Amino acid sequence: MRRPPLGAPCRLPRRRPLAHLLALLLWGGAPLAAPAQPAEDLPAPVLRASPQLDEALPDATRGERPVFVRGEQLSGRPDIEATIEGRAELRRADTVIHADRLHYDVPQDRARASGHVRINSAGDRYEGTLLDLEVDAFRGFFSDARYRFLETGAHGEAQRVDFLDRERSVVHQASYTTCQRDDEASWQPDWVLRARRIEIDRAEDVGYAEAGVLEFKGVPILPVPAITFPLSSRRKSGLLPPTLGVDSVSGMEYAQPYYWNIAPNRDATITPILMTRRGAALSGEFRYLESRYEGEVGGLTMPSDHLRQRHRWSWRARHGALLYTPVGDVGLNLNVRRVSDDDYWRDFTLRGAGGLGGNTLQNQLAERLLPGEASLRWSGGEHTVSAQALKWQTLQDPLAPIVPPYDRLPQLHWRFAPAQLPAGLDASVDADYTHFSADRRWYTQPNARRSYTVAQLSRPFLAPAGFITPRVQLHATRYEFDSPLLNGQRSASRTLPTFSLDSGLVFEREASFLGRGFLQTLEPRAFYTWTPYRDQSLLPVYDTAATDFNFATVYTENAFGGHDRLADSNLLTLGVTTRLLDPDTGAEAVRLGAAQRLRFSDQRVTMPGADPVSERLSDVLLGAGINWTPEWGLDTTVQYNPKTRRSLRTTIGARYSPGPYRTVSAAYRMQEVTDLITEPSRQLDVGWQWPLSGLWGGDSGLPSRDAGRWYSVGRLNYSLKDRRVVDTVVGLEYESCCWVGRVVLERLQRSLDTSSTRVMVQLEFVGFSRLTLGANPLTSLRQNVPGYRYLREDATVPSRFTQYD
Repeated sequence: MRRPPLGAPCRLPRRRPLAHLLALLLWGGAPLAAPAQPAEDLPAPVLRASPQLDEALPDATRGERPVFVRGEQLSGRPDIEATIEGRAELRRADTVIHADRLHYDVPQDRARASGHVRINSAGDRYEGTLLDLEVDAFRGFFSDARYRFLETGAHGEAQRVDFLDRERSVVHQASYTTCQRDDEASWQPDWVLRARRIEIDRAEDVGYAEAGVLEFKGVPILPVPAITFPLSSRRKSGLLPPTLGVDSVSGMEYAQPYYWNIAPNRDATITPILMTRRGAALSGEFRYLESRYEGEVGGLTMPSDHLRQRHRWSWRARHGALLYTPVGDVGLNLNVRRVSDDDYWRDFTLRGAGGLGGNTLQNQLAERLLPGEASLRWSGGEHTVSAQALKWQTLQDPLAPIVPPYDRLPQLHWRFAPAQLPAGLDASVDADYTHFSADRRWYTQPNARRSYTVAQLSRPFLAPAGFITPRVQLHATRYEFDSPLLNGQRSASRTLPTFSLDSGLVFEREASFLGRGFLQTLEPRAFYTWTPYRDQSLLPVYDTAATDFNFATVYTENAFGGHDRLADSNLLTLGVTTRLLDPDTGAEAVRLGAAQRLRFSDQRVTMPGADPVSERLSDVLLGAGINWTPEWGLDTTVQYNPKTRRSLRTTIGARYSPGPYRTVSAAYRMQEVTDLITEPSRQLDVGWQWPLSGLWGGDSGLPSRDAGRWYSVGRLNYSLKDRRVVDTVVGLEYESCCWVGRVVLERLQRSLDTSSTRVMVQLEFVGFSRLTLGANPLTSLRQNVPGYRYLREDATVPSRFTQYD
């Protein structure tokens, strides 16, 4: 008998029993009792077009998939067994077996292979010397095996692999690493976990190792009696990497978080904490997500702080829900944060041990204004109704006291905005009732109940070349005070109309600058507003402040934010903007603008203690935004006083981001003394993330993980006025193929005379775990460095067809 060519499907013509076996093995759809048929007479399989290859095969049809075998020699008995020798291959569904010799038991669906044996199961690969496997059930064992998982790229060696089913296996006397092997005979992984036993659960994407040790650069660094680790990016229950830290006040700190994946929509983190000088603490967080509600609850308790000699605690709750009611859905929102004492923010600043802010203390414990808020909101067609209760906890610093904001107990609001009115009119009515309450030690004015109604009617005239919008408003306010004012009044009211006229034109032309074609616009704008004068000097101020002078507020009717002051206005704002737009995409490459107010009469309504505004011409606002290419960006705003010929405020920001993990930003901010600002300031802020190899050129900007790469990352905030660095975050990152190292120094100004300094060190074993000394440096880098990106942010899950046999 002539042997078939190497690698060709086995065909044994003229021998009817083996031809029957071939029909079973190659086509698989013929019944076992089908009459024999010569192989060359079998019909060719028909290919069916598919728009997409299936990444995962359904379990219901997996057992129905045919079995294909091929090799240099084939022998066996029909419907019973087949033996393939020489480049043997068995293929069923997404499982492929290669071996020097392979025996297949048809009734038991059992394959025994020896020699150089290789398995590919949906992209996961195994190699060894001896295999005994039930193919469809994927149950059996593999001796002297090497393995590689598709999703994480993790691989290792084992004395034996026991396959329990398609999702679970046990690896004995095993190694585990994600470091990619090179062609050098002396190759050793940068890190490796060696364990007596490793359980692999692909259904939960969790690995469990027993009696192991973690090695880095050939040095054992951590004994691992028992540990769980992820096999994908999915959440899993288990111990998270511990956090170690040293603090000059609290002493040595150790935190060991445990993550509990309760359900796909619920989880919890529990973190015991030990501070050698303060004592033991426990923090936790619970998160939940449903179709109509979601939220989280967290807290920390330290029963006995040895330094403060008292119980320390903090807690927070956030909840959002849609409630069923007879009139429709009602939105419910809760946001509450509370701590035990005024010193909490100072003692537990930025420790990263978990608690009030979720998995770390970093975000909320530095805050000194903690809200306690509950609100209900209903919207039905043209009506919107809301109710809110807000009470603040203010953490005071004797050296830098804060005037607490007013509590709102409660605030009720109604808005009516008809969708369609005749003659193109636009109208709305807002009504509000608020009870303002505060500690009288901080205020000389009484608490009060304030009601106001604002009605507005406008008629926009819109056209492609411009717009005109006349608007009239009526603002009525009434106060009921808990104690009399200086003039003896226990109530007050105010009713004022406001008229405004907003208008603008849009001119367009084709233009060319620096060899690029653009659509250039010229957009002049004029805004006039008038409000009569009413003496409001005796009215208290509860939620009102003067608005900042910028492009967002220069075209508004009121110079104050809030409802306790309505500025008497008789002024005209003139401005112009020009833009360069890409004619194909509409992207804005350049934006230049200017605006100035012309006042026809003095503004006599002011905040308490402020002088009337008598200048007829306001400062000039100048603004520019340039994004000539996607890599470069520039934004600047200047407030210029033409009388003194000086800039009162200047902000300049620039950004350069030529590629991933390559970004530099710089900002200059200058503020002189104005009616709103009592202290001048000049600050320079620089942030960056950049590969060190790119500093000297010759760097493509693409990650080169195989060879390793150093990155510099940081942010510096420098006060030119005080000639000192205010905030500092600087660090180095090193990215290899399978691990990332980070060292970050952080010094942040906490108050006028205090700052916090810490050093954070982290060693991340990609696809396994992280070891951290101090707080998590990733949290600090994300919060402080503009444009920072996690070095593994671009990682994607490969398709099983990338390792297809």
